[in-house]
Amino acid sequence: MSVVFKKTEGLTDKQTHYCPGCTHGIIHRLVGEVLEELGVLGETVGVAPVGCSVLAYDYFNCDMHEAAHGRAPAVATGIKRILPKNVVFTYQGDGDLASIGTAEIIHAAHRSEKFTTIFVNNAIYGMTGGQMAPTTLIGQKATTAPLGRDAATTGMPLKMSEMLATIDGAVFVERVSVHNVPNIRKAKKAIKKAFEIQLEGKGFGIVEVLSTCPTNWGLTPVESLQWLEENMLPYYPLGNFRTPEEGK
Repeated sequence: MSVVFKKTEGLTDKQTHYCPGCTHGIIHRLVGEVLEELGVLGETVGVAPVGCSVLAYDYFNCDMHEAAHGRAPAVATGIKRILPKNVVFTYQGDGDLASIGTAEIIHAAHRSEKFTTIFVNNAIYGMTGGQMAPTTLIGQKATTAPLGRDAATTGMPLKMSEMLATIDGAVFVERVSVHNVPNIRKAKKAIKKAFEIQLEGKGFGIVEVLSTCPTNWGLTPVESLQWLEENMLPYYPLGNFRTPEEGK
């Protein structure tokens, strides 16, 4: 009998701790599939953040290193410089990357460090209880913004991909989503491209993945997918912002 579907070797058998409907699991699978298909699982080192994916070291079937909050790019820089032939990636949420780790990601991109970042943007702090993040949308409610985010007092949500795309050292920048099957397929393609660019030694690459947080959004899993499409996509447009081929 032919095999139609099987679990990727890029993930362990450990049951994840994510809430029902959270799309971290989908993103994990895409990364695991890509690493398996590229044949680099045995030479890959991932860096886990602080946040909902803090336990990612239990889920990815490769060497993993835990980093302090926001410091994954700094840790990845050290690993990649010491082990330049290895594949190195960071897996970070928006609170980790776009808030406490803003300096680290900007300067890693500026130096064009040759690792790959998977940036999961669910527009809120998840693990710590639903506080407002730099990516929280205007009017979106959070535990620290019970009336909704107000631009007059907190500014506009950060568009990390657009900002990083202005840095010459960021050779690959793309924003994708995993709210439906067609976009999941596009997300995998972008993730694979980012890792291929690392393997070619071209420089820093980042894939921003729009994700859901049903628990802290106060929605069902299905409602969360719809909310992402109706609210996040207009402000965070999908697409490629920079590729080495186009020289943007």
